[in-house]
Amino acid sequence: MFLQCFRFGPTVGAKMYLPEGTLIVFRGVGGPNESFRWILRRGEVEDKGGFVKNLFHFAYQRRLAAVKGSWFGAWGLEKFVWDTIVFRKIRAAIGGHLRYMLCGAAPLSIESQHFINICMGSVIGQAYGLTKTFAGATFSEWFDNKVGRVGPPLSCCYIKLVSWEEGGYLTSDKPMPRGEIVIGGFSVTAGYFKNQEKTNEVFKVDKHGMRWFHTGDIGQFHSDGCLEIIDRKKDIVKLQHGEYVSLGKVEAILSTCDYVDNIMVYVDPFNHYCVALVVASYYPLVKWAQQVGIKHKDFTDLCNKPETINEVLQSISKVAKAMKLVKTEIPTKIKLLSDPWTPESGLVTAALKIKMEQLKAKFKDDLRNLYA
Repeated sequence: MFLQCFRFGPTVGAKMYLPEGTLIVFRGVGGPNESFRWILRRGEVEDKGGFVKNLFHFAYQRRLAAVKGSWFGAWGLEKFVWDTIVFRKIRAAIGGHLRYMLCGAAPLSIESQHFINICMGSVIGQAYGLTKTFAGATFSEWFDNKVGRVGPPLSCCYIKLVSWEEGGYLTSDKPMPRGEIVIGGFSVTAGYFKNQEKTNEVFKVDKHGMRWFHTGDIGQFHSDGCLEIIDRKKDIVKLQHGEYVSLGKVEAILSTCDYVDNIMVYVDPFNHYCVALVVASYYPLVKWAQQVGIKHKDFTDLCNKPETINEVLQSISKVAKAMKLVKTEIPTKIKLLSDPWTPESGLVTAALKIKMEQLKAKFKDDLRNLYA
């Protein structure tokens, strides 16, 4: 069976040109899903306001209840009605014949996954893997509409979980075993080029000759064999009073904020709070400035205004609290940046993952000032 796939391009800032008279989607560094969600939902629906806005939100909430498993959601005939009068226009923006989408390189937020499933009328799956495992290690199946998971292991490799007692992740945990994800098989590379010390650290060979790569990612296996990524070992840092902060988890949650295009959460172990570097999302922030009447020369000037920083910080805090982050996980101060992080700048990888050491070096003065 041939599946028509919608693929987000590999280049940061790449444009996807849609049929004449429709929208142009700009891909942002923070992940295509958030830019996609903003333009189709906020940009198209919010601008119309009134009846159209209320109808969309009502239809979306009805379908969301059904997708989450509620019998009181929109099923059957009601689903057909909403698909016809509300969501058909959105689907037509990319042809109207979408069957399956796949997201990789960075985690897809649950909210965005629900939104795409409902508005696009097709399943969006997630894949997981690393360069060291020759890319793919797991792959969501086309009929799996559950969110937050990356699918079962591919036939080319084996995946096991190893307990990480320091972080509190154990294979004996209930209801699902948890631990560091370790990938083995012929798809695992031989090691790092001319770096035997690093190779010996993360690549292991068992007594059967199987080569295993310790990913540093923390996962859990569902009862049906699907893997879910829940944390990362290297991302867990300790604050002054002993509280742990999972940087990756916090960044993934805060990146769903409409004002955030990309974000790096930073922790100074000699302080009791965390801070963040935030790349501002152009369209929603400019729209907010117009609504509240803030005058600015350019986008950089807007990002430097105290009112803008306060608005973004409050929005980030609102998202964090909604996702039940504890106080120590919510940035107390932020530095708002106008220029996107691109692979060309050396601040993110080709897969759009942030390079923390390079970011810390480039913005060391800003980070120091946030703790001043």
